[in-house]
Amino acid sequence: MKSKGASFEEKKMMGGLTFMVDNKMCVGIVKDKFMARINPDDYNEALLKDGCEPMTFTGKEMKGYLFIRDEGLDRDEQLDYWVAQCLAYNPLANSSKKKK
Repeated sequence: MKSKGASFEEKKMMGGLTFMVDNKMCVGIVKDKFMARINPDDYNEALLKDGCEPMTFTGKEMKGYLFIRDEGLDRDEQLDYWVAQCLAYNPLANSSKKKK
């Protein structure tokens, strides 16, 4: 599918549903949390926002990836903010390495 010039697809991964934009992980739902991939330069500041916590996967903190609990998404404006952050970073993000 394409939206505003960017191709996107849904992909089941990490025990949830991830949305890939231009073949790069962008946003998703992992268990009961919203996952956001943002600019790593904005990571520490983002952690100060309501409902934000570091995304840890297999015990390792992944800088640039956040989990956002319900209280950080109570209003449409909050969801719009996070999606905009993720889409703004997406063109700068590296693609994940393809498995051979």
